[in-house]
Amino acid sequence: MGETPLSRRTFLSAAAITGLSAPLLSACGTSGPAGAKGGGKTVQAWVLVDEAQNRVQNVAINDFNKGSSGKVKLLPISSDGAVYADKLRVSMGSPNPPDLLFNWGAGSIRNYVQAGGLVDLSSQLNADSSWKNSFLPSVLNAGQIDGKYYGIPMRGMQPVVLFYNKTLFAEQGQKPPATYDDLLKLVDFFKGKKIQPFALGGLDQWPELMWLEYLVERAGGPTVFQNIAAGRPGAWRDPAIATALSQIQDLVRRGAFGTNFNSVNYVNDGAGLLFAKGKAAMHLMGTWEVSNQVERHRKFAETDLGFAPFPSVADGKGDPNAVVGNPTNYFSVSTKSVDKDAAIAFLKKEMAAPAYVDALIKSGDVPAVTGIDAKLSASPQPEFARYVYQLVQKAPSFTLSWDQALMPQFKTPLLANLQKVFAGKQTPQQFVTALESVK
Repeated sequence: MGETPLSRRTFLSAAAITGLSAPLLSACGTSGPAGAKGGGKTVQAWVLVDEAQNRVQNVAINDFNKGSSGKVKLLPISSDGAVYADKLRVSMGSPNPPDLLFNWGAGSIRNYVQAGGLVDLSSQLNADSSWKNSFLPSVLNAGQIDGKYYGIPMRGMQPVVLFYNKTLFAEQGQKPPATYDDLLKLVDFFKGKKIQPFALGGLDQWPELMWLEYLVERAGGPTVFQNIAAGRPGAWRDPAIATALSQIQDLVRRGAFGTNFNSVNYVNDGAGLLFAKGKAAMHLMGTWEVSNQVERHRKFAETDLGFAPFPSVADGKGDPNAVVGNPTNYFSVSTKSVDKDAAIAFLKKEMAAPAYVDALIKSGDVPAVTGIDAKLSASPQPEFARYVYQLVQKAPSFTLSWDQALMPQFKTPLLANLQKVFAGKQTPQQFVTALESVK
């Protein structure tokens, strides 16, 4: 599958930091005068260095180049998301930025949008319903900035899923939780059996954020975080935030995550190992957990690994079908592109094309493209691929991981203060006050 899905999440976290300091780099963008159009100019597409994914991306590029006067050339920049983001930041400030830029949406491109550096694709999408409707709405909409489309989905989807040990559940006569009350009963049940209810890699901080994201979504719906991301005054004081933080502290007190979760890592397989060895019954994690378990604990992945949606919450305003996580990666178009028309034509012709979709599926991705249910049998994990596709297909909204969606200055305070909440060293109100102070 190229880089493991675990490394994808690492890149997602790192690449949102668009304000990294770095020595000034020579412009690595397109050749030719900025703003020139047509004439068979070469449109350069910046992406991460990933041998398997770059082969997939070249499937689309080679097909487009066969029938277009404008050409697209793939430029893999770095395998490190932070390095890529830093080089992109410098290049976007130069006269010759990349024409097409791989990105994570939201916080990773908001500065470029505000500076007028990216093409608003709303009019093109709205004028071509077949193009717009070729993508799952919740994922396409997750690429919006202030209600306008700046990104076209170009890779697979990575929602956060509630994984459970289905063999252990069967032995204990239990079912995955449909409601939050069910979840609390399972916490108490497994604790009584001296089995840790949930694995949690709190040392890495970002796994804890998934709990806040889902609980806020279920309590208040997607507008709670949309208001935060838009910087609206008082958004952090929405009651759903305090409710979710209180629920988290209740889970900690109940022993949902054991006693040393803030010393357990995820990146080096601490939480995954607890889960695979049957020492933890459940694990809230992104879809990359499947490939990590296949790679590290194949027998467990093949026989014991079950998956379910995050449960509904009584009296919550959020739709129980809504999901959080990493909707996908996107291609955006620079306003300084040497040929914006060719860049947009490439996205329109290729990002949902059958050959490209097939290549993504065979590489292990689940594309955000409509009408591909039958194709998913070609996935390395067909059952799980179909599950992920159907989960997102019926989702009314797909909220991007908060540390990706917010501006870079929020990431460290968000994760550090949430870790304090989990550790019982900070109250919900103190968390809200700390995040309100970030400017």
